[in-house]
Amino acid sequence: MAKTQVTKTSEVRAQAKWVRCSARKARLVLDTVRGRTVPEARTVLAFSTRDVAREVDKVLRSAVANAEANHGLYGDDMYISACYADEGPRLKRWKPRARGRADRFIKGSCHITIKLTSLGAQSQGRSTKPVAPSSERAKPAQSSPTAAEAQTVVETAPAETKPAETASKAKLTAQGKAAAKPRAKKTKQGEAEPKTATRRAPKSKKVEE
Repeated sequence: MAKTQVTKTSEVRAQAKWVRCSARKARLVLDTVRGRTVPEARTVLAFSTRDVAREVDKVLRSAVANAEANHGLYGDDMYISACYADEGPRLKRWKPRARGRADRFIKGSCHITIKLTSLGAQSQGRSTKPVAPSSERAKPAQSSPTAAEAQTVVETAPAETKPAETASKAKLTAQGKAAAKPRAKKTKQGEAEPKTATRRAPKSKKVEE
């Protein structure tokens, strides 16, 4: 006799049909609970100010009951993997207006669906890459100097180390230039122009009469 293998599903769904609410209004509430865990979603729906939040909460509780009763899962360890609202049949109604006229308006309906997935299945689906130990990790390679940096090093090397003879010659020439230049007297208005060396004329003797 062949044995039947029972596979444990990790996704559970619940659906509510012909909810008396437009699909647009239901989607605004479903967007706030999508991707949240079951306890977080219940808290958000409890404090929501929209009327359709009550219907969404009923569908969420139904999905949790299906997971616990049919699949042996724990409801608080699940999260909302998908939730959406489809368009339902539209009810055409009318209301009286002035001068015996009537305006038609449409009452929409929707089908709300919620899917739950266990948190354990979510962690198993993630791909984890093995991390190498700290001893086997490659050390960062030392950066070698570029061609432009090597050229600047070669050019600046001889300028830093000057021979003693060239230094002494430069010192002597600087001292000679300073001695040859005549000094100028300083005044309050500024620096006076240097006087040029002139030869004095001999004094003439007075002729006695």
